[in-house]
Amino acid sequence: MGLIKYIKEEMQIIRERDPAIRSSMEVFLYPSFRAILHYRLAHKLYKRKHYFWARWISQRTARKTGIEIHPGATIGKGLFIDHGHGVVIGETTIIGDNVTLYQGVTLGGTGKEKGKRHPTIGNNVMISAGAKVLGSFTIGENSKIGAGSVVLSEVPPNSTVVGVPGRVVKRDNVRLPREDMDQVHLPDPYKRDVINLRKENDCLKGDLKNICDRFDRLEKMILDINKTMESKENKDK
Repeated sequence: MGLIKYIKEEMQIIRERDPAIRSSMEVFLYPSFRAILHYRLAHKLYKRKHYFWARWISQRTARKTGIEIHPGATIGKGLFIDHGHGVVIGETTIIGDNVTLYQGVTLGGTGKEKGKRHPTIGNNVMISAGAKVLGSFTIGENSKIGAGSVVLSEVPPNSTVVGVPGRVVKRDNVRLPREDMDQVHLPDPYKRDVINLRKENDCLKGDLKNICDRFDRLEKMILDINKTMESKENKDK
């Protein structure tokens, strides 16, 4: 009954978050479904210190699905990995409930440090395609990480992060990322910086033009004075 309940929950999660699905039976074809199901088994073996068999299951699953989840990771309910190829979840990663990951996401460490070295992901977080979250810190609940971002430090709850390195560009967005699933329409801090640089450049061009105009007028005045003086000297002669 536990397995049947789990399958029903996974069907509901995938149908809720993936508009491409047309029938419940398609769930069995999803790499995410198989990867998480095998992770649950590997995690039980890992907790019982059957490390070899736990890693054997996880590596076999990685080869078949393209999703690598270390059996030591702690994952809550409702994780959905869309497409999933290239997703890597490290050993000490902690993932809360109702989290969504897209293809190419890495939840990794920053070196060979011991102990907790991977991120903690809060409830209802969405991490977009290609994003990298590296280090032992927390991504606050209800947060959204933009595609291709590299997050290296703590993220407060209800935040939107974009860029390399990732920067918080929006906070206290009460909409749950798992409901809107929008990984495209995010604030762009680089665009804002470029706009500001263009404005400053236009101001500098205006100032430089004024200086050049004043210099031209000054040069003309000097030439006129020289001509006047030369004319006066010729008359005196």
